Amino acid sequence: MSEQTQERAVPERVVVVGAGMAGVQTAVALREQGFTGTVTLIGAEPHQPYDRPPLSKAVLLGTAEGSAFDVDFEALGIELRLGCEALGVRPGEHLLDTSAGPVPYDALVLATGAEPIRLPGAEGVPGVHLLRTLDDAERLRPVLARQHDIVVVGAGWIGAEFATAAREAGCAVTVVEAADRPLAGALPAEVAAPMTAWYADAGAVLRTHARVERVEPGEPGAVILDDGSRLPAGAVVVGIGARPATAWLAGSGIELGAYGEVLADERLRTSAPDVYAVGDCASFPSGRYGERLLVHHWDNALQGPRTVATNIVGDAPATYDPVPYFWSEQFGRFVQYAGHHTSADTTLWRGDPSGPAWTVCWLRDDRLVALLAVGRPRDLAQGRRLIEAGTVMDPRLLTDPARPLKAATA
Repeated sequence: MSEQTQERAVPERVVVVGAGMAGVQTAVALREQGFTGTVTLIGAEPHQPYDRPPLSKAVLLGTAEGSAFDVDFEALGIELRLGCEALGVRPGEHLLDTSAGPVPYDALVLATGAEPIRLPGAEGVPGVHLLRTLDDAERLRPVLARQHDIVVVGAGWIGAEFATAAREAGCAVTVVEAADRPLAGALPAEVAAPMTAWYADAGAVLRTHARVERVEPGEPGAVILDDGSRLPAGAVVVGIGARPATAWLAGSGIELGAYGEVLADERLRTSAPDVYAVGDCASFPSGRYGERLLVHHWDNALQGPRTVATNIVGDAPATYDPVPYFWSEQFGRFVQYAGHHTSADTTLWRGDPSGPAWTVCWLRDDRLVALLAVGRPRDLAQGRRLIEAGTVMDPRLLTDPARPLKAATA
C-alpha cells in the first residue's frame, strides 16, 4: 500500500483526549462530517462536559447551576469516559495510556486545554483559589455570598472578570498586578491605559507594580506584598495566566514548543503520525500573520475542531488559519478583540477612550490586522470580515467613529 493511500484511509477508531470545548466540538464535528467509526471522548473531570466562560460569571454568582454542553452524546454515538486521566501516548503502538488502562486508537486528538499557573508558595494554603473548573467555581460561590474582602492576583482577562463578579456580589476587591498596567501581556500600554480607570469606577482597588511575597492563612488571612504592604483577605483568587496542559506527554516523542504547547502544523497534525492537536494545548502556523500562534480563547476551541474532523474524515486537506477572536465582560463593558496586532505598523483610534464606547484599529500596509472594540460590537463584526478579506483601508475615514468601519475602505 502506498503512503498516499495510507494517508487517505479513514480511521475506524478516533479517540479524543479532553472533554472541554475543543474536545467536545471535535467529537461532534466528526459525526457532522459523516464519520461512522467509534468516537471516544476522554475527560479527566467526573462532570458532564461543560463550557468554561460562564464559570467566571453566571455559575460564580449563582444565577446558573452549571454550564453543561447541550449535546446528546448517546444519540451521536459518542462514548464518554469521564473521570479518566490521560497519562501518556505511545505513537508507535497507537495506544493512549490512561488511569483506566491503555486505549487503542487509529487517530488521536489532543484537546487537553490549559491549566492555571499557580502562585508560588501559595499551593495548599487555605483560602487561596483558582478559577478554571466547575469545582473551582462551586468553591468560590459561597465565598462571594459571604461578601469577604477578596484579593485578586493578576489583572488579566480572568482577573478582571472575577473582580467584576466579586463587586457585583458586594465584596470589597483589591486586584494586585506585578506589571505596570492591566492586561500587560495582552495589549500595548497605550491601549490598556484607559482600562485602568475601570477598576476604580467599579469600586475595586487596582495596585500595579505589586508582587506577592506570601499569603498568610487565617480568618481573615492576608496577602503580603514585596513592599511590606499587608492586604486583609477573606479569600485570594489567583489569575496569573495559564499554560498548555501537556506535561503528561513527556516521553511520547510528540514535539512541544517553548510554552509547552503541542506544535501542530497547518492541518493541526502533530509530529506523531495520526495524532492531531487543537485548542488551548496547541500552537499552529498562521499564513495570515506569518508566525506561529498560541491562542488561549474559546473561539479557537470552537473553530479548530472542524479542521481536525475534515482532515481525519475527508479526502481534501483543510488548513487552519483563523482570525483569532475573543470577548470579555468586565466592569459593565463588553470588550471584543479580533486578529493579531504584533505585526502592525499603525495604531488608530475610533472614539474617545475615556468614554463608554471606542475602538482601536491596528493596520499593516493600510490593511486591518486586528481591532479591539469596547462597546462597539458592530465595529468588531465588520472589522473581522475586513481582516479576513485583507481589504485596504483609508486611515482618514477609519478614525471617524460615526462612519461604519466597512465604509472606511480605500
